[in-house]
Amino acid sequence: MSDVYTPPDVPLNVIHADHEVLVVAKPDGLLSVPGKGPELADCLLLRVQAAFPEALLVHRLDRDTSGVMVYALTRHAQRHLGLQFEKRQIKKTYVARVWGHLTERTGTVDLPLIVDWPNRPRQMVDHENGKAAHTDWRVLRSTEEETRVRLYPKTGRSHQLRVHCLALGHPILGDPFYAEGPARDYPRLMLHSETLKFRHPDGGRGMAFTVKPDF
Repeated sequence: MSDVYTPPDVPLNVIHADHEVLVVAKPDGLLSVPGKGPELADCLLLRVQAAFPEALLVHRLDRDTSGVMVYALTRHAQRHLGLQFEKRQIKKTYVARVWGHLTERTGTVDLPLIVDWPNRPRQMVDHENGKAAHTDWRVLRSTEEETRVRLYPKTGRSHQLRVHCLALGHPILGDPFYAEGPARDYPRLMLHSETLKFRHPDGGRGMAFTVKPDF
């Protein structure tokens, strides 16, 4: 995985659009929002706004994570969805391939996280100063070399799933920050936001969108 930013040249993948919300599938390797400097300008937000000029940011995914994202198409929708995220009412499900064989079938990681300032954007576990972070997980299938898991974050801390998998002793394959040796030697970060469930800002109807991973 190169340190040079080479965003994927792929068309915008719109899953759903109505008068309030837009749901798209983010490709891996593309920033959610612009980085610092012109070389980091290309991002999903600008690509979305090229097609939907009224689109407003609600949440982010890491550059190397793929999967479902929702945007607001009105200020009302942005406030409504933002509150759902803030109150942890939005349900997110991820799929990951992790290093090694997970012997347990299900479990929970409840470890507080804080930015590792000398090594940012890396995060680390800090029981004294970290913010609460909670992830449930379930094994889908496993071999001796790797395990496919479904991850259910209850909080939305930066790099939460990546650090929590590392804390289990099973870093996510292809992770440029937390995997080492053979576990890092993959063409991409094997982490994908598979399902997003939220209430529609106009009327509160429950909606769920799923995009299957390509790994």
